[in-house]
Parts: sequence; C-alpha cells; structure tokens
Amino acid sequence: MLGSFYRGFQKAALHALDTSRRCLCTRDGLTHGLTDAGSIFALSSGQGRCGVAVVRVSGPASLAALRVMAGLGHGPPPPPRTALLRSITDPGATEVLDRGLVLWFPGPHSFTGEDSAEFHIHGGPAVVAAVLQALGNVPGMRPAEAGEFTRRAFQAGKLGLTEVEALGDLIHAETEAQRRQALRQMSGDLGRLYQDWSHRLKRCLAHVEAFIDFSEDELMEEGVLDQVDRSVSELQSEVERHLQDERRGERLRSGVHVVIAGATNAGKSSLLNTLCQRPAAIVSPIAGTTRDVVETALDIGGFPVVLSDTAGLRDSSDLVEREGVRRARERVEQADVTLVVVDCAQIPSDQSTASFLQRHLSEVLPSQDDGHSERCLVVLNKLDLLPSPRRRRLRSDLSSWTPPPAVRCVSCHTGEGLQELVTELQLVVKRLCGDPLSGGPSLTQARHRAHLQQCVSALRQFRHYRDSDLALAAEGVRLALTGLGRITGRVGPEEILDIIFKDFCIGK
Repeated sequence: MLGSFYRGFQKAALHALDTSRRCLCTRDGLTHGLTDAGSIFALSSGQGRCGVAVVRVSGPASLAALRVMAGLGHGPPPPPRTALLRSITDPGATEVLDRGLVLWFPGPHSFTGEDSAEFHIHGGPAVVAAVLQALGNVPGMRPAEAGEFTRRAFQAGKLGLTEVEALGDLIHAETEAQRRQALRQMSGDLGRLYQDWSHRLKRCLAHVEAFIDFSEDELMEEGVLDQVDRSVSELQSEVERHLQDERRGERLRSGVHVVIAGATNAGKSSLLNTLCQRPAAIVSPIAGTTRDVVETALDIGGFPVVLSDTAGLRDSSDLVEREGVRRARERVEQADVTLVVVDCAQIPSDQSTASFLQRHLSEVLPSQDDGHSERCLVVLNKLDLLPSPRRRRLRSDLSSWTPPPAVRCVSCHTGEGLQELVTELQLVVKRLCGDPLSGGPSLTQARHRAHLQQCVSALRQFRHYRDSDLALAAEGVRLALTGLGRITGRVGPEEILDIIFKDFCIGK
C-alpha cells in the first residue's frame, strides 16, 4: 500500500511538473525567468530637441558607468533615487559633455529589476549624441534594442504581459479614453482577473490529476470531482461573459472605424474635410472624383475615430472606379459606424422622404438585419440649396419617421447642423467603446480574445469527456490553463505541485 502510494505520488509529481512546464508560456521566443548579463543604454525621452533628455542605463555595469561619467570615484554608491547635479564627462577623453542630474536605482527596486541609472541632460541633439557615444565606450555597455528595458522588466517579474501591452498602449495613447483604458490595464486589473482564473484552473487541474493517480488508494476526499465540475462551469461562464463585450476595448485601443458612404456627388469628401478641419480629400463637382479610400484619424469627445471617405456608389464602366466602389462596399461591411450621406436636392419632391431614404439605405448598407442600421447615421447634406418650403417639408417628413438610424440635416458649405451631427456621432462612438473606468476590465488585444476563445473550447472539452475519459478531460483543463498563460506570461513550474501538497497533504 505504501509503495503504491509513493509510486503514485512520484507519477503525479512528475506529470504535474511536466504539465506546468508545457504551460510555461513564451512570447517572441522569450521565456519568463531568462536573464541577460549584458548592460544596455538608450535615450528614453524620445527624439528631437527638448529641454531635458533622459538617458537610461540598466545592467551590472550601470554603477561603473555612473561612477566614471559622473565623477563619483570608487567610493560607496550614491543615495538611491536621489538626484545629484554632476558634470557628465567622457571617460575616454575626460571631456565635460554636459552638466545635469544623475540618479541611481539599485536592483531589484528599479523598473527593470536590475541595477539602473539615469542621466538627465540637456536635450540638444549634439549633447545626447555625445553622451550616448561615451556610454558605448564603457566596458560591458551596449545600445539597447527596441523594447529591451520593458522586456527585462517582464523577465524580472516586474510586469506581466498585460501590463507590458498596457504600457505600450499608454505611450501611444492619443485620446483621453485611450489613456484611461491603458492606465487601468497598467494598474493590473486585467492581469489580476486572468491570474485569478489561472489560479482556479490550476487548482482544478491539481484535483483532477490527484484523483486520477490516488483515487484507487482511497486517499481522496469525496466530492472532489463535483467541486471541479462546479468550478469549471463557473469559470467557463465568466470567460464567455468576458468575451461578450462587443469588442469595446479593442475599438477604444485601435479607434472606431467610421465610414462615409453614399452616392456620387453627395458631399462625402466635403464632410470628411469639414470633420477633420483640413483638405484631406479632393472636392470636385465631377462625379466619381474619389476613387480610393481616404483615411484620417480624429479625436471625437476623447474617443479615437478612424474616419474613411469612400468612392461614390454607382454602376460604372470605368475599371478603376469599379474597384473603388468594391473597396467602398467592403469598408461599409467592416465599419463600426456608417455615415450615409444623401444629397437633399436628390430627394424627389413627389415622393415620401422616409420611403426614399429606406430604399437608399438598402442600397448602401450590406444588410438591414445584422446591426448595420443601428450603427448608421443618415446625413442629409446640402441643406443650404433647398428653398424654405422644401426645408419645412423635409423636417416635417423626418419628424414623423422613426427608423433605427438617426437623421441629421447639415450643410458642409455653411456649417449648419454640423455640431448636432458631431454630438450624435460622439454618442454613438461612446456607446460602442463604453466607459473604460466602469465595470470589469475590457479586452484590449485581439490575441487575448483568441486565447480566451481557445480556453473556452478547452473547458468544453473537459465537460465533454468528464464522464467517459478523465485523462482527456484533464487535458482540456490543461489546455485552458495554457491559453490563459499565454496571455499573462506567468505560469510557474512549481505551482501545481504546491497546490497538490496544500490541498491533499500528501506525505503528511
């Protein structure tokens, strides 16, 4: 009995260790825990002239570089995280390059977890170039590769992969909503959610593995698998709800795609130029001037928008224009929001405005049944060309028509109605993106979504094989754990064994 127990324990331990090693995820060929003994340096404050430039150094040679370039001698290191005003010199020529602040960050209490230093110097290109060249002459120093400081922070466990991605998003944030979302993700909300799911999955996997190996020896408590069933079911429901977010976080990160579509000469390019307040597209009375998609990025109410002008939708014998129309229809199918521009003067006076617009929308939008109509704004342009009686009739017709899409009457020439259109567009964009500071953390990366979908499929595998083949069911939990590990980058090789010891007291 005792020999069977130890053989079973050894088998479970080796299996769990092998399992968790397979779960140890990598990104770009980099495994958590690897180290690089080299020391690196780089300009961290961006290119171009500025008042102050920050040159960052990280690695074992950081203190030596700080001593020789800041004239600190061979005494004790300077006080940590304290700015000192020093002359920055070239160690090879003993020439003063600049006078600035130096800071010392001993590891592990630094951004990278290694010994680090910073040189805060004047931001002139010649000063920066001289300091970088001098650092390159310090033994053991080399220029950093792109993203290498953050990579070392990840290797040292200072940042998870979700925090690393959030840091990149924060650096590239162009709108207020993007900044808020990136800061929330950097605070660890999303990483903690995924880590909690990983912890629960590891517990489930440890219980199932232990049940497989020790159930025959009557060392297991009753109801262990029932508890795993409940945990897997709850976790699957939580992940599925997390995935049903209508891509709000991804839209906010990359921008809401707003496409301007409609017939030729409806004023689409004029609307684009008016909204972005610059001549981004050519405007001409000649029909079919726009042949390709013209894109521009906008900040509307703090939310990022990618605005696209497209070719006028019509039948044409011109091969180039036909290709433009094909691309226009393709963009409309992919759009988050469609601005359907209509020339007011083209609405027949003897026809109901509602029936005309309904037929026009069916020609522009790919389908009225897949949500496109609810993410559509009808823009009745060239209002300034209508006489007063036609205007009154138009507004009267619209007041009695309540379709899903909102309708706004504007004039790109006089600016009439444009503020109301922008306000309406802002409401639509805000509804699509949501508030990044409310509710649970949002998915922000397409790769997160793909791995979470794999996680859900793997949990379904567990439930499918639960009663017929427990080994295959356990493999489903293992695959789900691997999917989460690929998002966070943190699945340690000892964690499953730790749970086996803790929960089942094997060997006690």
